[in-house]
Amino acid sequence: MNCPKCNSKLKRISVKVQDAESPVISYQCRECGYFDFEGKSINKAVQEIKTKESALRIRQKVIKLSHGRLGMYINKDVARSLNLKGGEEVYVSVPDKKHLLVAVGG
Repeated sequence: MNCPKCNSKLKRISVKVQDAESPVISYQCRECGYFDFEGKSINKAVQEIKTKESALRIRQKVIKLSHGRLGMYINKDVARSLNLKGGEEVYVSVPDKKHLLVAVGG
């Protein structure tokens, strides 16, 4: 396989991608620095990374407020990542008996 930029021979190299178990095949040119990834191996690595991603989960305690109401504190890191401010409105829904969904904004 030849380089599309300088027509030199491309070298096949196995590359480790962060958060992916299987190596990715890369074709690299020593002359001009061009490189490209093999489609099948890069797609496999992307799928592995996506399956490892998970939603943020934080253990929280439900607190008792006055007049029989319950509440929950929002962790400062969560508030910062969602750009939440005190007094801001959020929308709460209960899709089933095991989940509470809080949506920020409309």
